[in-house]
Amino acid sequence: MEDYVIKVGKVEEWQTIRDIASLDEVFLRAKRTLVGGGTVALVREQRNGEVYRFEEFTTLEDLEEYKKNVYKYLDI
Repeated sequence: MEDYVIKVGKVEEWQTIRDIASLDEVFLRAKRTLVGGGTVALVREQRNGEVYRFEEFTTLEDLEEYKKNVYKYLDI
């Protein structure tokens, strides 16, 4: 299965504008990838367009911990 890539810049944008639906969709797709045997990767895009991968999740527990951190200040 192909890796699922989460662009952290987009996650931060959705946090700022409180776009819960988009965040929910990202985490649902990430969960599906992990259940299917894939890996979820966090990437950050630099101003020059360069993209680098700085973290990977291979378990649902790790993904859930990241999700908690993302939703922590959204009061949902």
